[in-house]
Formats: sequence, structure tokens, C-alpha cells
Amino acid sequence: MFGLDPINSTGIGGNRNRQAGKKRHLFRTTFSSSFPFQPSSQPSTPTHSWTQQQQQTQRNIRARHGAHVCTASHGLFLSPDSLPSHAIPTLIHTLDATQNHPSKGDAPNPTGGGGKNQKTKIMFTITKFSGFFSAVMFLIFLIILSPSFQSEAIRSSHRFSFRKAPPFRNGDQCAWVSAQANVCDPSLVHVAITLDVEYLRGSIAAVHSILHNSLCPENVFFHFLVSDTNLQTLVDSTFPHLKFNVYYFDPNTVSHLISSSVRQALEQPLNYARNYLADLLESCVERVIYLDSDLVVVDDVAKLWSASLGSRAIGAPEYCHANFTKYFTAGFWSEPRLAGTFAQRRACYFNTGVMVMDLLKWRKEGYTRRIERWMEIQKSDRIYELGSLPPFLLVFAGHVAPIEHRWNQHGLGGDNVKGSCRDLHPGPVSLLHWSGSGKPWLRLHSKRPCPLDALWAPFDLYAHSSLN
Repeated sequence: MFGLDPINSTGIGGNRNRQAGKKRHLFRTTFSSSFPFQPSSQPSTPTHSWTQQQQQTQRNIRARHGAHVCTASHGLFLSPDSLPSHAIPTLIHTLDATQNHPSKGDAPNPTGGGGKNQKTKIMFTITKFSGFFSAVMFLIFLIILSPSFQSEAIRSSHRFSFRKAPPFRNGDQCAWVSAQANVCDPSLVHVAITLDVEYLRGSIAAVHSILHNSLCPENVFFHFLVSDTNLQTLVDSTFPHLKFNVYYFDPNTVSHLISSSVRQALEQPLNYARNYLADLLESCVERVIYLDSDLVVVDDVAKLWSASLGSRAIGAPEYCHANFTKYFTAGFWSEPRLAGTFAQRRACYFNTGVMVMDLLKWRKEGYTRRIERWMEIQKSDRIYELGSLPPFLLVFAGHVAPIEHRWNQHGLGGDNVKGSCRDLHPGPVSLLHWSGSGKPWLRLHSKRPCPLDALWAPFDLYAHSSLN
């Protein structure tokens, strides 16, 4: 159930060790539903104003040259008649230096005077320059609005500053787990999440939401996949009582297999670490819940842990009404040897951001290598456009143990381009997932949130959050 009153818990600190494999490197450090509301679907209004930037630019030019500035349909231009005489030579030199060659029709003034021809030249040159200037300013404006720029601004201004989470304790009915419990303790619930700079705020909120809504939070053991081991200290200071391991994922393990995608974030090597969980985690870990960093759990995660997988290696909510063909190129479907992959299979779309994985079956069947093989084919034949999802569909679609849809209310981040606001799917909710390009922490930081971002905000531990 969704709630905001914290449950208390305790935890441990512990030892450190390091292991390295021949191909895949591992770094470990052990430390010891539904709810009613009526969300609005109206997107927020951007607060940036191009007109305000134009006006500020005009004021800056007036202050520097004492010139009259006008706004035209092609951009900004100065009126030479209103320029003081001492500014004309300086402006000519500046504009001529900006353009590497004189414009057609421009001829030197043999008299050296500042008469009508000289003013005409200035007018013509400034008009061309102002159009270029306006285009550059518009490009800068678009960059400032981009999620990656906003994320970089957040990282630069407030680097890794999070509040310490309260302690969370088990309920009386929970199985007893020692504060010094080993990762191999069979009573533990195992959850794997990636940690990286770009999505760190989301990952911390996800962990907080799991602890907050778990009946037995002390029984949850987290496995953090990182490419930057410095993040370990941050986790320990934010969750001092958390049981967790940190695993270093070498980007070189998969970087040579990654193809370009519709979003740059989907091309990051750590996005493919889920493919290697069976190799990274301890061999005694036989099952794990893999969760993306852009979600919050609003129910007891132990319910998801107990989902039956039957003979399947993974379980996830399936969406058989989705247009499955769109996840692969026309070239894929026109080639019988490729399209035949789904013959005799009832292939349905599923989101890889929420999966229960049987690591024993995964290791036995060699699924990591099967996924890598499809990524190799993609490098040569370009059979899909969307990051790490299609190889999972190729290997598992039609062979997935179905899990209730309540465990992945996905798509809240909008599409992969605009990141527009979305509503919830009908039905009960146990997990909210902001898959897509729009992330709640970026929209909240920029003061342009979507209505459902308010459901993510209570789990945000970012110290500089404007909501606190």
C-alpha cells in the first residue's frame, strides 16, 4: 500500500574485498496496493521565455554601444543612424573579424569617411550577423532546456548531497535476520539496482521507497551495480543501516557490443549490467529482483519476490496488446531467418526495468551469451533501434512468467523524445515507473513537474530538493 509514515529498521557496517574475473570484473563490499487519487493529465507550462532573452540581449547592446536596437522577423539588428560616431569603426572591425571573408557586394570605401556608403555597409553586415546571433542564442536556449543539461547543472551545483534516511525496523511477524547476516542467508530478499551519477537521485529514492513500504525491511539485501566505486560511501552515509554489496561493472565488458539508440542514455554500458547479474552476483544468490533507477515501490517488495516463475528464467508484467513489430526494423521482419525467431512463440512486449530473475536457470541456460549474440547481429545488420530491450525480447519474449501489471505502471516519463506527462494505467498500483525520457527529479528541479511526479517526491532524499 502507498503510505508516507516511515517504518523503523536497523542494519550493519562491514568488511571489504575485491575480486577480478578474466572478462567481467567484480568489486564487492558487504554491509551489513493500491491508493486513491485523481491525477491531472495536463502538462505543465514551460517557464523559459525566448522573448525575455531577446530583450536582455537588446539591453546589453544598448548599454555597450549606446545604440537603438530593433526586433525584426529575422532576429536582432542595430540602426546605424543611431550609432555614435566613435562606435562605428569599432563595430565595423568587430563584425568584419567575425566573418572570415567580406560579404558579396561589400567594397572598401576609398574616401575612408563615415558617410552613407559606410552606414549601408554596417546595416547590411549587422543584419547578417544578427540572424546568425539569433540562431546561436536559440540553440543555447534549446540546450538549456534539455534534460541532460539540467542533470549536469544539478550535479555541478550540488554534487551528491543527500539527507540520511531514518532507520527502518522489521515487523514482529518477520523472519529473524541477524544484523551480521551473510549475503547467502536464505531468508533475504535480493534487489539489484544500478548506481550512476546521471540517475543517482532516482536510485536513492527507489531504495528509500522499498525500505519505507516493506513489512520486513531488514530482510532486504541490495546489490548495487556501479562503474564508479566512489558512490559506495554515499550509499553508506545515506542508508547507514542498509545491507548491501557493491559490484563494479567494467564498461569494456559490453561497450564494443552497444549500438546507437533513440536516446543516448540507453547507450550507457551500465544500462546493460542487468545482462550480467548471473556472473556478478555471488553464486549462492539464486534469485534477484532487478529494478530500474527511475521508479518507486509503493507496496511490500516481498510480494514481488514471492512471484512464481514456474519453469521460466524471468518473470515480468507482459503487455500482449502492444504492437510487438515496432520494436524491430523492417529489415528484421523481412528476413525469414531473423523473423522466424518468434515462430511458435506467443511473443509479448515486457519492460526490462522490473524483472524477477532465476539466476540458477539463467546460468544453466547461458542466457548472457545468447543476449550478446543478438547484440553482435545488431552491430552488423541493424535489426532494432531501442537500446537494451530488444535483445531481451529476442531471447525471452513468449517465455516469460507473467506477473501482475500492478508491479510495473511504466511509461510515466512519457515517450523517448518529448517526455510528455502521462496518466496511470487502470487498476491497482504497487510500483510506479518513469520509463521514457522525462524523469521526475529533473522536472521537479526545473519547476515543471507532471502531476504524477508528486508521487515520487516523498521518497526523494536529495538535500537540495526545493520540496523540503
